Amino acid sequence: MAAVPTEPPSLPPLPLLHELRFDSGRLCLDLVATAHPGERLTSTDRLCAWLVGAGLVPDPAALPACTGAWLAAFRELRGLVGQSVRGELAGRPAPAALDRVNLLARAAPPAPRAVRATDGALVRALHEEPGCPALLAAVARDTVELLTDPAVRGGLRQCAGDNCPIIYLDTSRGRRRRWCSSEVCGNRERVARHRRRAALARA
Repeated sequence: MAAVPTEPPSLPPLPLLHELRFDSGRLCLDLVATAHPGERLTSTDRLCAWLVGAGLVPDPAALPACTGAWLAAFRELRGLVGQSVRGELAGRPAPAALDRVNLLARAAPPAPRAVRATDGALVRALHEEPGCPALLAAVARDTVELLTDPAVRGGLRQCAGDNCPIIYLDTSRGRRRRWCSSEVCGNRERVARHRRRAALARA
């Protein structure tokens, strides 16, 4: 099959990327985060934007075959990853979900290669147009690697923000990170504290 075009990547529109988060510290956890606060993978365009933003493909043009079936498959994998990771974090394993993740991880992920762009710079391309099983495998393998590495798994955290279900990998010094995002849940908590102090002062 023909390789992915070797021009520098053209990212999805900025509003799309802004609505998708890539700050959990792991590919598989970034996929889980697309379910909060509501469904973020609402179309194949958004799925393609996530795949590019996550670094799985260099350009949306690499995904001409992306269909509604892909969207359903990635949403299913998202649920399986969430069950597996949350189960391990809570000490309540989810063997059925993990078995399915293991099965999806068996496929070969997309094979990258370095090529020259028209300006002479090396850019990342793929050897061939990736299929859905290959892309699912990349996320499933990341899940397996996360859960089977004790040192990395020890950094898994549940966001301390009110009603925030996001799980992230704490790589901060001293592992004292409390929120999935300082700008989102952290800022919300700081605003809430300020309001509480103001209310006490008025009282």
